[in-house]
Amino acid sequence: MAIGSDPAGLVLGDGAGDDNIILNPEFEDGLDNWTGNGCKIELHDSLDDGKVLPANGKYFVAATGRTDTWNGVQQDVTARMQRKLLYEATATVRLHAAAGGGGVAACEVRATLGVQTADGRQQYLSVGKAQVSDKEWVQLQGKILLNSTVAKASIYIEGPQAGVDVLLDSLVVKHAQKAPPAPAPDFENLEYGANIIQNCNLDDGLNGWFPLGPCTLSVHDGAPRVVPPMAKESLALDDDEPLNGKHIHVTNRTQTWMGPAQIITDKLTLYATYQVSAWVRVGALPAGASPQNINVAVAVDSQWLNGGQVMARDERWYEVGGAFRVEAKPATRVMIYVQGPDAGVDLMVAGLQVFPVDRKVRVKHLKRLTDKVRKRDVVLKVTGADSGGAVKDAAGGGVEVRVRQVSNSFPLGACIMRTNMDNEDFVDFFTKNFNWAVFGNELKWYWTEPQRGQVSYADADDLLRLCSDHGMCVRGHCIFWEVENTVQQWVKTLSTDDLSAAVKSRLDGLLTRYKGKFKHYDVNNEMLHGSFYQDKLGKDIRATMFKTAAELDPDALLFVNDYNVESMCDIRATPEAYIQQIIELQEQGAPVGGVGLQGHVSNPVGPVIRSVLDRLAVLGLPIWFTEVDVSSANEHVRADDLEVMLREAYAHPAVEGVMLWGFWELFMSRDDAHLVDAEGQVNEAGRRLLQLKREWLTHAHGHADDNGEFKFRGHHGEYHVDVTTPTGKISQTFTVDKDDAPLVLNIKV
Repeated sequence: MAIGSDPAGLVLGDGAGDDNIILNPEFEDGLDNWTGNGCKIELHDSLDDGKVLPANGKYFVAATGRTDTWNGVQQDVTARMQRKLLYEATATVRLHAAAGGGGVAACEVRATLGVQTADGRQQYLSVGKAQVSDKEWVQLQGKILLNSTVAKASIYIEGPQAGVDVLLDSLVVKHAQKAPPAPAPDFENLEYGANIIQNCNLDDGLNGWFPLGPCTLSVHDGAPRVVPPMAKESLALDDDEPLNGKHIHVTNRTQTWMGPAQIITDKLTLYATYQVSAWVRVGALPAGASPQNINVAVAVDSQWLNGGQVMARDERWYEVGGAFRVEAKPATRVMIYVQGPDAGVDLMVAGLQVFPVDRKVRVKHLKRLTDKVRKRDVVLKVTGADSGGAVKDAAGGGVEVRVRQVSNSFPLGACIMRTNMDNEDFVDFFTKNFNWAVFGNELKWYWTEPQRGQVSYADADDLLRLCSDHGMCVRGHCIFWEVENTVQQWVKTLSTDDLSAAVKSRLDGLLTRYKGKFKHYDVNNEMLHGSFYQDKLGKDIRATMFKTAAELDPDALLFVNDYNVESMCDIRATPEAYIQQIIELQEQGAPVGGVGLQGHVSNPVGPVIRSVLDRLAVLGLPIWFTEVDVSSANEHVRADDLEVMLREAYAHPAVEGVMLWGFWELFMSRDDAHLVDAEGQVNEAGRRLLQLKREWLTHAHGHADDNGEFKFRGHHGEYHVDVTTPTGKISQTFTVDKDDAPLVLNIKV
């Protein structure tokens, strides 16, 4: 396609060049090409008797008389912005008190692209944001991708409360230049499995250890003599007693952060994933004391990384496990330490292991598990149509059989949004590579009813139609969201009775409208991290939501859904807390049908994830990874992380599906998480996904034996077989379902 043209034939100008598509970007021609979006704009060369001067050039503009947050200076870019092209924007902005006003508190300022599509829909696309004050000029930076064919597009600056003037010094919007991909990290000299902790077993007393803060360290016996299970699984240890039973006992702790520490700066390799494992314990707890949080922390200069944590509910030894990775330039100081219990509570630590993970060895192990969990033996019996006996060729051998798997039945889906539908390249990748979908925002209550009584399901209807046209199953995310800052303002202001009525209306409206359309619903999202509805309507409201949803749409599987459970890095979201929550819901009669693990994981380590899955599997419910994304600036590391998540899920018998929380640049909730860039180029992480999809399709070729049988073991899914005999060729399709018994398929020729 020629630059400057649209597939529909609409000429969009020369936005693909390196030139700034903003006209008069530094106001050298006054206010030409600029207007106020709901406010007035004024040209200045200074303000406040010269205290505010331009950052660049001779002039700046003030958006004044603002009566709403969306008011600001704007420019129409309809004729110059090209769809499906990535732009980067830089605005130099500042706040200023309106005439007669006092000082201005720092707040968020945003650049937004307002779009009216060719079919009349209005869209608002975030370009970038920054914290801005009235003290100095600040650069606001971001990127924007226009998916739609537009009738009008304007970029404007917004954000502060009414009455605050927004100053704009300059605006540059250019085609984003692609940086060359970073090379794969060099791990050639990395010693996988080698513990980087000095004197881990305390054979040399406290050598290598020091107290963080004025606490006291001493060495004692009485600790476990076995390596914690998650570390043992990664290290593939056969020895049951590799530890000597010694531990560090920490006393005189006057702050929660006090504990044993080591400096590990020179022992780390950039981009390597390090697994963390240890035995931890607390001393005597006062009567009525709450459970104690124990955390392995990693201080990288001024940054803090979470290496894993556990809640100690009594004075037993607990396994703490996690992982971390350092991706920034070589740090000047990296310290690992164990912290967490209340001040005055003794802390004990034994067998601390910190070692780089060999993911290739883990992959071999997972392939063996996958062969057991996701495959089935198949016997194709080729017989003559008349005789019923085995068919022979002229030389007396079996007939030729070619088996090709067309699709894998394991649910692998992705998050999509309404604006994505307007990009045919996005739709093409989505429909070719996924068989399930979930909507990013379009089914959430704050989206369908942003103002009381103003209900619209138009965006959800459009997305559902797209999925239906391509035979995709869809998860309903979500009916409610328990975290308070996700609840729309009008809902927060309701009385108890009105809120109860609004909740009932939401359930009735959504589930009646879409009865039978959504296979799953996340009923009340993130109940481990929020309690808005429970606080307002009482403890029974959560179970009531489930029971009502089941009555309105009996065929939908109803899920709990939460984050951080799978990575053991959040004391609010331990596997045990999740299990307890689900059991309590069930005891109240809630028909919980599935366990949702969001899967926004950093530095995933297989045995840690599998340990969580094993614990949750005791519930006997289907487990789904519902919102998987991984993040690394290096796309090779990102690809490895994604492979860890997908392989661990696919190899575990309790996991029944995986949903990616997006795959396209700018449409991900985390930076450096995309598999396809904004302009449609697949990166290393995307290629890894496609490679795994190919690996999980079975192909077999050979000849039937003397009994006319051709045997193979294949992944569950849809198949096509071609059978060639001396008299011709016959083709057939069949399905390999999950079952322990072999599938026997008779083919008559």
